Amino acid sequence: MSTLISADGTTIAYETIGTGPAVILVDGALCFRDAGPTRSIAEALAPRFSVTLYDRRGRGASTDQTHSLGGTSTDPVDREIEDLDALIGAIGGSAVALGISSGAALVVRAADRLGADRLTRIALYEPPYLPEPAIAAAAQYTAELTALLADGHPEDAVDLFLARVGVPEAGVQSMHQSPTWPATVALAPTLAYDDAALGDSRVPADVAARISVPILGIAGGLTPPFLRHGAEGVASAAPAGRFELLEGQTHDVAADALEPILRTFFAT
Repeated sequence: MSTLISADGTTIAYETIGTGPAVILVDGALCFRDAGPTRSIAEALAPRFSVTLYDRRGRGASTDQTHSLGGTSTDPVDREIEDLDALIGAIGGSAVALGISSGAALVVRAADRLGADRLTRIALYEPPYLPEPAIAAAAQYTAELTALLADGHPEDAVDLFLARVGVPEAGVQSMHQSPTWPATVALAPTLAYDDAALGDSRVPADVAARISVPILGIAGGLTPPFLRHGAEGVASAAPAGRFELLEGQTHDVAADALEPILRTFFAT
């Protein structure tokens, strides 16, 4: 494991495996290097790429100075883009990136902000942007999440998120009994960061239209239509965007199914 210091003093933990062109993997909500899909994806890509996976701020071995007085902004999206910029600098100055779920929303924002010399192409797996009928529910989620975190109820905030993404009540209660539950609750503040990256949860067509680098939107053939909506929407709005459906896959995508499409896209 290596570490770097981001602009506001946050320590970001990361590791790089494999050899070849540089790839950065960006996790979604409640995930980090050792709790989520990126390690298996990194291992699948490592024979052909130099793959960096990292703990987003406030997760795993990374610290979090988002609400300190340092840095250039208190906006968590700005801070996470600073983290990615520092990470790109540490691994050579430019990279391609894969963002997964809400991590894909962060990658979109970073590609717009950092430019084509830093992120040279981006792949997005099921960014959870929503169709118009679901926008009101997204706004309600943001309000409830913000209130729970502000009032010091991190466990309730995690429960709210789990219910929102479709985990049944019995499944949530089972998670409460797991020895890893306290570690999951500790990640609750980062749910606000993922929510901020998604903005108002609409497809950010104006942002995508400014991104000149190739964008590949990917969705699983077995996932709900709204998850396909986000990947298709960003790809169609981008000047160099395209969309691919990965048959037989759900939101919990298998690394060996994702690897061939990423290998082709990243090597082009």
